[in-house]
Amino acid sequence: MSFSFTHPFPIAPEYSRRVAYFCMEYAIHQPLKLYAGGLGFLAGSHLRSAFELRQNLTAVGILWKYGYYDQVRKSDQTMDVLFEEKVYGFLQPTDIRFTIRISGHDVWVTAFYLPPGVFNTAPLFLLTTDLPENDYLARTISHKLYDPNPETKIAASILLGVGGAKLLEALGWQPETWHLNESHGLPLAFYLYSKWKDVKVLKRRLVFTNHTPEDGGNPRNEITLLEKMGFFGELPMADVVRLSGIEDNQLNHTLTAFRLAGLANGVSKLHLQTLQVMWKDHPGICPMISITNAQNYRYWADGKMYAALDRQDAQSVWLKKHEGKRQLFEVVADQNGEIYDPAILTIVFAKRFTGYKRADLLLEDRERFHRLVTNKQHPVQFIWAGKPYPMDYAAIGDFDNLVNICKGYPNCSVLVGYELRLSRQLKQGADIWLNLPRLTHEASGTSGMTAAMNGALNIGMPDGWFPEFAKDRVNSFVIPPGDTSLPDHQQDFADAASLYDLLEKTVIPLYYDDPGRWCSMVMAGMRDILPYFDSNRLAAEYYDRLYIPAANSRISKDQGPE
Repeated sequence: MSFSFTHPFPIAPEYSRRVAYFCMEYAIHQPLKLYAGGLGFLAGSHLRSAFELRQNLTAVGILWKYGYYDQVRKSDQTMDVLFEEKVYGFLQPTDIRFTIRISGHDVWVTAFYLPPGVFNTAPLFLLTTDLPENDYLARTISHKLYDPNPETKIAASILLGVGGAKLLEALGWQPETWHLNESHGLPLAFYLYSKWKDVKVLKRRLVFTNHTPEDGGNPRNEITLLEKMGFFGELPMADVVRLSGIEDNQLNHTLTAFRLAGLANGVSKLHLQTLQVMWKDHPGICPMISITNAQNYRYWADGKMYAALDRQDAQSVWLKKHEGKRQLFEVVADQNGEIYDPAILTIVFAKRFTGYKRADLLLEDRERFHRLVTNKQHPVQFIWAGKPYPMDYAAIGDFDNLVNICKGYPNCSVLVGYELRLSRQLKQGADIWLNLPRLTHEASGTSGMTAAMNGALNIGMPDGWFPEFAKDRVNSFVIPPGDTSLPDHQQDFADAASLYDLLEKTVIPLYYDDPGRWCSMVMAGMRDILPYFDSNRLAAEYYDRLYIPAANSRISKDQGPE
């Protein structure tokens, strides 16, 4: 084996503990397409902050041959899905070869290395089974992020968990803490237990982060299928049942991770409360804390706008925002053939399209929407962008419906290709950033954080991270929440009415009638987003409150900082 690994930069003494970070997706920079949405954005910022703080953290992921997918258009402008092979000349082959067992067969694995100096991240190793030694089915394990085939998805979990552990063994790098960032790599826990044969050791060294209360992010599988595929390695089923606390034939991946980790965290204070309610009736759950998500300031923030903020130069902040709008509008014109005006209030909804995020909330009352977008006295411009899961036909339908409605308005556009580059352009060009989750469904959300770092004002439901930041009509606008006991469609109609009222009576008049106050709110948002929502705080807190306490078995019942 020609590849040797030692941590490639000097380690800060307070972050000397060796941590292995396992995640299924990473959004690090536009050229590396290994992500679907918020989990990847969070992981990418975490790796950048680990680099900035000189933490002894090494990350493991999967080198997805076709990425998540490329979002393109059909001939009628609606959405289409393209799987295009990705080639990365900046990744270093390790030439390490080893096998993992999947469905009773040996599958060959190798890894590629992203050195820290390429994108200023902690070291990242990316696993692949796309090797000539494997048959076609084995090669497809690392082809598509979140492949819809259940067996392929399970195989990818084995690749991440078991393959990642075997890779670190081959490298001779011995973690003191193993961090499962979501439950995708859960086979890691069973692999480590098979090595150590001591659940107390496992709990001292394994920590877990959950990112969503949604069913889609908390999978269940038949235990017989998992056993057949090798999810539990060589562990006898009696040990699997004892460790996981399975009470029927279904393994809940998230519940099992909570039981096998020594300490776990939710990703906002509200998310922690949701987790405590969700899992309160299940015995054997590890202690939980909250570590609120954050994004990397150095990567996301508009430096020139912050320089103007430091000078208290409101005029320069305003002009810089107009410059960002002009650059964004070039993208709008290119994709949609519409010419937007930088002087007009521009409202953006951009994030992963899924039902609970409610991209189409503004369409609940089509008459009010029409009045809003045809108002000549106080004009507005709307932009939507986001990538649905490629098999989520309801979300794709919402996207396509928006496309068709926007064809009727010269000031409404839907953009494709919502990846890191477009995300930055949208935040630099947005006056308003919409966050519209159905209440209690958003674990954290992070897009609004980076919007604030680029001088956009957030309008949002008081869910996820937002209540920890928002000061209504000081640094953002809070939509009054409706009755969460109502059926979804009634909640949506009530929340839409509140959003229309807020826009028509407060937000839009303020933009046109009192630009000085508007700019003061923008500057307040830019100030208040830092330092708490910079991922340097997050990365430090993971060491201080998750990694080291779990390792020392001083597992606190504390539910997070006030």
